[in-house]
Amino acid sequence: MDIRGSAGLPCTDWMTVREEQVSGDKVILCFGDSNTHGTVAMDSVMDRRRFSKNQRWPNVMATELDSGWEVIAEGHPGRTAVFDDPVEGAHKNGLTVLPSLLETHRPIDLVIVLLGTNDTKARFSANAFDIAKALERVVRAINSSDAGPDCRAPRVLLAAPVPVVETGPIAPMFEGAAAKARALGPLLAQAAARCGAGFIDLASVAEVDPTDGVHLSAGSQAAIGRAMAETVRAMFS
Repeated sequence: MDIRGSAGLPCTDWMTVREEQVSGDKVILCFGDSNTHGTVAMDSVMDRRRFSKNQRWPNVMATELDSGWEVIAEGHPGRTAVFDDPVEGAHKNGLTVLPSLLETHRPIDLVIVLLGTNDTKARFSANAFDIAKALERVVRAINSSDAGPDCRAPRVLLAAPVPVVETGPIAPMFEGAAAKARALGPLLAQAAARCGAGFIDLASVAEVDPTDGVHLSAGSQAAIGRAMAETVRAMFS
């Protein structure tokens, strides 16, 4: 078997790659945006509040999974799947930062991808089909990596985000986003199937906080954490 290391070189008898967790814990990387970061629904465009650690869905999931799992939250407010943001900066592009995060946290057993909300912003002029294809590209990048155990790719769980509602102080930023967000679920389910990834549609799990129509209440954060834990257990059972 030709196993390749992070430099793309074959692992041979003279170069043995061992990146298993000494503790034996399975590692989950939560790759997301402000709703993975734990941003509280904004009552103004300058609102920077954040839920406490134990209220954020990755930590709720970790508590539900209990021992044997290490959950790493990488939530960046404003993160897109593949777009450089012309207003907030190119650093919002998720695909660009993904390789460094995979290498930082390897070996990773599972990557949960929860993106797509920011891609519905009017500034990107992307329809639901294109957003789903962008997220498929993210999943394929993970599938082609060697960031999992034994230089294999991690498994992937693709999540369709909670659909936005055009209300509150950031509604102008998301003009036209609601219809695109509602259409994402079925398209992402198809993308996950094509890529051999797990899938969860969060539209059936939680709702956005009507304060800004994008971010989640504490109750929705908790509901997502519980649903994610249930899905992860099923994937690894």
